[in-house]
Amino acid sequence: MDSREYAFEGEQPEIHGNAHVSREATVVGDVAVEANANVWPEVVLRGDVGPVHVGRQSAVGDNATVHASEMGERVMVGHGAVLNDATVEEGALVGFNSTVSDATIGSGSIVAMGTVVPPGYEVPPESFVRGMPASVTPLGETTIDPDAVFEAFNSGDYANLAARHDDLF
Repeated sequence: MDSREYAFEGEQPEIHGNAHVSREATVVGDVAVEANANVWPEVVLRGDVGPVHVGRQSAVGDNATVHASEMGERVMVGHGAVLNDATVEEGALVGFNSTVSDATIGSGSIVAMGTVVPPGYEVPPESFVRGMPASVTPLGETTIDPDAVFEAFNSGDYANLAARHDDLF
């Protein structure tokens, strides 16, 4: 199967040789995918109205859409999530089917499944974000063990899994 990488107005996607980008992902324009990152089937990385950056050791799950957004290192974006003009800082997790639009998710934060983070939100580092619209609670004020959550969704495990999928990447 052919790769779905497309130039846009002279901007060509740049994918590090040690990254795993599914042949079934669509990558358009000003997109950079760093080393040991993994991008799964049916993901759309669209860098047309602004750049998309997927940091080292980050993972973008099946069917996610990332448009004009910045992801730091070791970021996890769950299946079906939408990032639009968003910044997700180092070590943050955006849960399945969440939407983050014109907002920033601070480092080490956890965005729960199905959360809607509307424009203008500046989520502080190490926060727990949930609901529609999102409400923010410092992780230290919850019973959530962030180390256990990040261990369960560790992007290193996703990178190892991606490396085992010879035909998908």
